[in-house]
Amino acid sequence: MRGSILHVSAAGRVGGGGGSVEVRTTVCCYCSGREGRTREAGRTLPSPSAPSPPASRAELGRGKGGRTPHRICSTLSGPFPGRATRRSHPDSKVRPNNMDLAVPRLNAGETPMTCVGSGAVLLVMLVSHVASALEVPLDPKVLEGLPQPPTITLQSPKDYIFDPRENIVIHCEAKGKPHPSFSWTRNGSHFDVEQDSKVLLKPGSGTLIIDISGEKAEAYEGTYRCAAHNDHGTAVSNDIVIRQSRSPLWSKERLEAITVQVGVSMVLPCRPPAGLPPPVIFWMDNIFQKLPLDNRVSQALNGDLYFSNVLPEDSRNDYICYARFPNTQTIQQKQPISVTVLQSKSFPPPPPHTPAQMPSHWLFSLSSRKLANPTVECHPGFMTPLGAASSKTVLRGDTLELECIAEGLPTPEMSWQKDGVELPSSRVSFLNYKKTLKIADVGEADAGDYTCAAANRLGAAHHVIKVAVKAAPFWISAPRNLILAPNETGILTCRVSGDPKPDISWFVNGVPIENAPEDPARKVDGDTVILSRVQSGSSAVYQCNASNEFGYLLANAFVSVLAEPPRILTPPDRVYQVITNSPALLHCATFGSPIPTITWFKDSLISIKSEDPYVIHENGTLEINVAQSQNSGKYTCMASNNLGVKENHLFLEVKEPTRILKQPEYKVAQRGTSAVFQCKVKHDPSLVPTMTWLKNAGELPDDERFEVDTDSLVIKDVTEEDEGTYTCVMNTTLDRDSASATLTVVEATPTPAIFYEKPDPPTDLKLTDQTERSVQLTWFPGDEHNSPTQKFLIQYEDLLHRPGVWVNLTEVAGTSATAQLELSPYVYYSFRVLAKNQVGYSRASQPSRQYRTNPAAPDENPSDVQGKGTEPGNLLISWTSLTGLQSNGPGLEYKVLWRQMHVDQDWSSQTVANASHLVVSGLPVYVPYEIKVQALNDYGNGPEAEVVIGYSGEDLPSSAPDGVLVTVHNSTTAQVHWEPVSPHSVRGKLKGYKVYYRRQRGLHETEEEADQESEEQVVTFSGNRSEGRLPGLQAYSLYIIFIRVLNSKGEGPRSRDKQFETPEGVPGPPSFLNVLNPNLDSLTLEWGPPLHKNGRLIGYVLQYQPVLNITEAGPVTVMDFPVNETTVTLDNLNSSVLYKFQLSAKTVKGAGANLTKEASTIVESTVASRHVDIATQGWFIGLMCAIALLILVLLIVCFIKRNKGGKYPVKEKEEAHQDPEIQPMKEDDGTFGEYSDTEDHKPLKGSRTPSNGTVRRDESDDSLVDYGEGGDGQFNEDGSFIGQYSGKKEKDTHEGNESSEAPSPVNAMNSFV
Repeated sequence: MRGSILHVSAAGRVGGGGGSVEVRTTVCCYCSGREGRTREAGRTLPSPSAPSPPASRAELGRGKGGRTPHRICSTLSGPFPGRATRRSHPDSKVRPNNMDLAVPRLNAGETPMTCVGSGAVLLVMLVSHVASALEVPLDPKVLEGLPQPPTITLQSPKDYIFDPRENIVIHCEAKGKPHPSFSWTRNGSHFDVEQDSKVLLKPGSGTLIIDISGEKAEAYEGTYRCAAHNDHGTAVSNDIVIRQSRSPLWSKERLEAITVQVGVSMVLPCRPPAGLPPPVIFWMDNIFQKLPLDNRVSQALNGDLYFSNVLPEDSRNDYICYARFPNTQTIQQKQPISVTVLQSKSFPPPPPHTPAQMPSHWLFSLSSRKLANPTVECHPGFMTPLGAASSKTVLRGDTLELECIAEGLPTPEMSWQKDGVELPSSRVSFLNYKKTLKIADVGEADAGDYTCAAANRLGAAHHVIKVAVKAAPFWISAPRNLILAPNETGILTCRVSGDPKPDISWFVNGVPIENAPEDPARKVDGDTVILSRVQSGSSAVYQCNASNEFGYLLANAFVSVLAEPPRILTPPDRVYQVITNSPALLHCATFGSPIPTITWFKDSLISIKSEDPYVIHENGTLEINVAQSQNSGKYTCMASNNLGVKENHLFLEVKEPTRILKQPEYKVAQRGTSAVFQCKVKHDPSLVPTMTWLKNAGELPDDERFEVDTDSLVIKDVTEEDEGTYTCVMNTTLDRDSASATLTVVEATPTPAIFYEKPDPPTDLKLTDQTERSVQLTWFPGDEHNSPTQKFLIQYEDLLHRPGVWVNLTEVAGTSATAQLELSPYVYYSFRVLAKNQVGYSRASQPSRQYRTNPAAPDENPSDVQGKGTEPGNLLISWTSLTGLQSNGPGLEYKVLWRQMHVDQDWSSQTVANASHLVVSGLPVYVPYEIKVQALNDYGNGPEAEVVIGYSGEDLPSSAPDGVLVTVHNSTTAQVHWEPVSPHSVRGKLKGYKVYYRRQRGLHETEEEADQESEEQVVTFSGNRSEGRLPGLQAYSLYIIFIRVLNSKGEGPRSRDKQFETPEGVPGPPSFLNVLNPNLDSLTLEWGPPLHKNGRLIGYVLQYQPVLNITEAGPVTVMDFPVNETTVTLDNLNSSVLYKFQLSAKTVKGAGANLTKEASTIVESTVASRHVDIATQGWFIGLMCAIALLILVLLIVCFIKRNKGGKYPVKEKEEAHQDPEIQPMKEDDGTFGEYSDTEDHKPLKGSRTPSNGTVRRDESDDSLVDYGEGGDGQFNEDGSFIGQYSGKKEKDTHEGNESSEAPSPVNAMNSFV
C-alpha cells in the first residue's frame, strides 16, 4: 500500500541518526531569452548556469511581430554514464530529448510548484555541423568572369558553447564576384572589430578570432551575426549565440544518515549543479566502483537513484552521486549518503517536525508501522511519474524517452503499450529493465497514449502518458538561387512546415522587405516572391526566415540578372555506348540567359521530337527508351536563345549484348582425375571481354592445378576440397553474363579392408580458470574409429551479437584435451569442440555452459581509414567498421576528427553510429586534411587513433598558363616555354600540361589557298614542367599553339593562342617522274613539283647513269633545271641500254629526297632486255680465263702432292643422282674466289655429256647458289650467261683417274690428273 513507501521529496527532511538530510526529487526551471531562473517551492532563485543574454535579438532570428523563440530546462538532469553524446540540453548541439515540464511530488502542506514560461517553451537546436549554401549547378568555367552576389559557404552553429581556455573562433566564409567584404553585429548593434585589440578578422574572410586569454570570457558572450557584401547584394548568416561552458562546484551541504524499513521504496536524489552543457550523472561507491543496477535498483533519467523496495544488503554509507561535465572534462561528487535498512519491527521516532513539514511518504511509513509488518508484500505503485496520467511533448526528429519507475514487493515487472496495442520492436527500444521507452527520430505517427504497467503477483498499476508531437520549422523546399535574363520573370519559394505553422518573413540584402527600397517588379505573396520583368542592375540577395515557438530557419538565395548567349557544357564529340535493348541517355547540359531552347537532330538532318522512342527531358537530355542498332549514329544538340545559337555533336554506338552460348555443365569427377568446364561466349566484336572464374562466389584457389583458358577451366588431380559451384563470368565495359555448374568429387575405389570413420564428438566440456579475458576449456575425446585424431577445432557462438553462428576460435593438437582461450569483452560465449582425423571432422560436441565477459572500452580503432574528395570542396572519410566482437561494449560509435594541415586550428569532430563513412562539405578545394577515426562505446574511448592524410575534392583548374613562348630549333622541331600556373589555381593534383598545336597553312600559301585545316596535335608533359619539345612539325608553315593545365579532375582553361613559323627545309621528293617517248638514243622525262615543298623551290637536280649489269653501273651525269622547268629530252643515249634516273627538288636548304626511275632505250625490232649480253663482255672473257688458269695451277699442285704422298683420301661414295650443290664450300679448299670448280665443270650450251654424267668435283663444294639468284645453269639464246653453274658427280671407283667425261675445257683439265 502507498503508506509503506518512504519517499525522499522536495523540500523535505528525513530524520535519522539524530540528524536530518534534505533530499529532493524534482525541480522545475525555465530559461527565457533574457534570464535563467529556478523556481523552487514558491521561491525564485537565480540559476547559476544562466548567462547574461544580449540586450536585443537580431530581427532575422525572430518570427513575425518580433517574437523570440524560448527554451526550457528539463528537470531530468543527465543521462546514463558514457552516454553524454546522446543527451539533450538547450546548450548542447542536439535537440532536447525530454520536452515535458517536470511535475514535482508535493510534500504535506506544500504549495504546488509551477513552471513559468513566456508563450512557447521549446527551442529547436540545429545540428552542429556547418551549414552549406545552395550552389548554382554551373561549370566553373562558365561562372568565371560572371558577376555573382555573395553566398555564405561556411558559418558556425547557431549555439556555440566555447571553452574559456581556448580562443573563440566564429566562422563566416562567403564567395561572390567580386569577392565579398564582411561586417558583424553583436546583440543587434554594429560590432567594430578594429576597435577591439583582442578581436582579429581573418584576412580574405569573415571569420572572427577572439583572444580571451587574460580577459573575462563573459564579456564576449552574446548574439553575433555576419554579413557578406559586394556590389550585387548582401548575404547574412544565422544568429550565432556565444556562451561560455561552465562546470560549477557542488553546493556545500550536510547530509544526515537515512534509516529505512526493509521492503519499502526509497529515492536518493542527486541534484547536480547546473552546468553548461549539463553534466552526465552516475552513482559509485567510495572505491570508484559503479553501484550495481537491476530491476529493483535503477537510475532515473534525472540521475536520482530509485529503489523499488529496499533489502538489508542496501545498507551502506557510500552512496555517492558523480557529475561529469563533458566540455571541461571534470568530474565532481556529492557528499556520500548513508543508508541503514532495519529488519525488526522497531522504527526510529519521527523527526521533530509538524505534520505539515514532514514528507507524505514518511507519514505513510509511520502509519504502516502500526498496522502491519513492514516486510509484507506490497501492491505495485508508481514512484515516477505520479498520478494516473501525465503528458509529454516531443519535437519531430528528436528522441522520445518515457520513464516509469514502480514500487512494490516483489519487484514489479514493467510492460508498455501504445493506444492499447503492443509496440512494434522496429521502432521502440527499452532501457533500464524496461523502465525507459525510447523512440528515435520521432514522427507525427508516434503521438498517442502510452501506457506503462507495473505488475507483481499482488496486482498491477497503470499510468498513461499522453505524447504530443510538435515540430520546429523544417524545409519542404528552400529558396534556390536564380539567374534571370533582363525582362524575364522569376519566382522564389520558401516552403516550410512545422507545428505550429511557421510564420514566414522576407528580407532583401538583410533588410526586412517592407523596409527595403520599393521595387515595382517585386511582389510578395506569403511564402513566394514574384519578380516580374527584372532589369539589369536589380541583382540582390533575398532571405527567407521561417519561425515558430520552437525555432527558426534562415536561407539566403540570390537573384542575378544576366544576359548571356548559349553555351553547351557537355564536351563535344562525346561517344556514348550502350547495349541493345537498354536505355540510352545523351546529355546536353547548357547555360545561357535567357535559358536556351534545346533542339535535337539525328545525322544532322532529322529533327527529333519528344515521341516514341525518344524522350527529351527538361534539362536537354535525350533519352532513347530501348536502344536498337538503327539508333546508332551522329546526334546534334542545338541550344538557342535570343542572343545566339550553339550546337554540339554526340555519337551513339549500340552494341550487341554479351551472351554465354555454351554453359558449364554439372560434373562428377573421381578423386585424382581432371575436371573440365566449358564456357563459350558471344560478344560484340568491338568490346574487349574479360572472363573470370569463381568458386563458390569467391576467387579461385591459388593453386597451379587450376588452369584457365580462353573458354574453359581445367582442374587437375581433383580433391574433396575442390567440390563446389564454379561460375564463369564474362565482363565487358558495358555488360556481363555468367553461368554456373557444380563439381562433385567421389572416391575412385573404396577400401573394404579397414573401415575408417570420422571420430565421435568430444564430451563433458568444462570451463575453468575463468578471468576477464581468458578461460580454460577441457573435454573428453570421443572414439577415433581406426584413424588417430589429428587436431581439435574449438568454436564459439556469440549469443549476444551473432546467435546461431559458430565461429572458429583456435585449434589444438590431437593429443591434447585442454585449451587456454583468449576472450574479448562484452561477449556471451558458448563453446563446442570438433575432432578431426584423416577422414574428416566429427560432429560438434554439445555446447558448454554460457560464459559472459564484461563490457570494456574498445581495444582498437577502425582500420583502413581514408580521406578523399568526391566532389569539389568535400571530403569523404571512410573506414572499415569494427565487428560486434570488436566493439567490446554497447553503444559503439565512431568519433571522426579532421583538421586542415598546416593551419593553426582545432580538430573538428562528429560522432556517428552505424556508419562506415562521413561526408564533410563546405571545405576548400583540394586541401590536405589530417584525419582520425576513434572508436568509443558506453564504457569509454578506444586508443588514440592514428592520423592519416586525405585531400578534399578537386575542381577543374581555374587559370591558364601565361607567357607562352616558342623557340624554333629547325624546320621540324621547336621548344615551347610557359610560366607554370600558381599551385593554388591548380585546385587539385597537378598531372602536367597539355600543349595543343595545329598547322594553319604553309607560308607559301595564302589563306584562300590553304588546304583543309590539319588535325590538331596534342603533347602532354607530366609534372610541374615549364617547357617541352614539339615534334613532327612541317617546315615553312604557320602554326597556332595554346596550353592547358591538367589535374585529376580535368583540364583548365586554355591559354592565349600563340602563333609561330617554321623555317624552310629540304623539300620532299617530286610528286611524279614519268618517262615519255623512248627512242633508240633518246627519251623524254616529265615530273611534278613535290607535295611538301617545305620552302621556296629554286630548281631541280637530275642524275642519270647507264646500268651495265646487276652490280655495275656507268658514269653519272648531273643536270640542274630551274624551278619552272618540269620536262627535259635527253639525247645521245646508247640504244638498248637501261638507265637509272634520280630526280630531286631543292630549296635554299639543299636538295631533298630523290625520286628514282629506271628506263631503257629501245632496239629496232624488240624491246631491249634489262639483262646485259655477258658473253660478249670483255670483263667476262677475262674472268673465265683467270678461273681456268687458277684451276690449272691447282691441278698441278695436287698432282705434285700426290706423287709425294701417295694416294689422296677420297670421300665415301655418294648416292646416285645426288645434287652436289647442296654441299657447302670449305673456306680452306684452296678454290678460287667466289666460284667453285663445279661451276667450271658445267657443260657449255651445245656440249655433250657422257652417259654416266659424272664430273670430278675435287674437294670444292662451293656454289654460286650462295651468291647469285639461282637458275638452271644455262645460257640465254643470245649467248649471255644467266643463273649459276651447276653439275652432278659420282665418286670414281678408280680413285678418280679414269674418267670418260665429254670433251670440255674443264674436263680436259681434269684429264691431266
